[in-house]
Amino acid sequence: MYFRQLLNDETACASYLLGCKSKSQFALVDPHADLVEQYVALAEAQGIPIVAVFETHVQADHVSGLPELVARTGATAYLPAGAGVEFDHVALDDGQRVELGNTTVQALATPGHAAAHHAYLITDHTRADEPWLVLTGDALLVGDAGRPDLHAHGDTAPEDMARALYRSIRDKLLTLPDHLALYPAHYSGSVCGRGLSANPISTIGFERAHNRALAYDSEDAFVAALLDDLPPAPARQAEIVAANRAGRPLSVAR
Repeated sequence: MYFRQLLNDETACASYLLGCKSKSQFALVDPHADLVEQYVALAEAQGIPIVAVFETHVQADHVSGLPELVARTGATAYLPAGAGVEFDHVALDDGQRVELGNTTVQALATPGHAAAHHAYLITDHTRADEPWLVLTGDALLVGDAGRPDLHAHGDTAPEDMARALYRSIRDKLLTLPDHLALYPAHYSGSVCGRGLSANPISTIGFERAHNRALAYDSEDAFVAALLDDLPPAPARQAEIVAANRAGRPLSVAR
């Protein structure tokens, strides 16, 4: 399996190029609009087409590179069911799998940061028929959990989102094996969490033992801590979300 983590230090966003070289199928996960040329160049250097683009959720802090990648490569767009986007895509349900040759991407519904949010379990069948790593999006970060307020709206309060996130982490992510490598969508410098590590990789076991957001002994304590002292929202948040839902550049999503 080919796997590359790409970091954008300006927004502290992590994205992922991965897939099967022997069957010539690559995918991008959580692509950033500013890195599209780099993604394409990396794939071309390997001689492998990008056939799939995944989002863990509709991003609120940066413009997605998904629309441009789909336009340039003809890749299929995959998002969590219920994401509410306005462009052609495949809506993935909890547990659904996408095969990329010998690499499998399995969706795990992990709502809480956003109502429609997936983590993606990645299996390299050339090595084993069990997952090797998990891309956790904004649910479980290295050193923290994702903030619950950016996608709260209407009758759904940030507290409701925080409770959903608690259950997603407890019932989904922390049931995974400790040895599983954990790759988040953000790292230190992002407004999507607090006290994030500058190291953009961890394991389920290390986070279970050392993540401060997981140290609380009850759901109520977790929720209270997650809602305390939230950082300011990203600049132009509403416009960014609108752009990403529409699949258009930021400048035309008014």
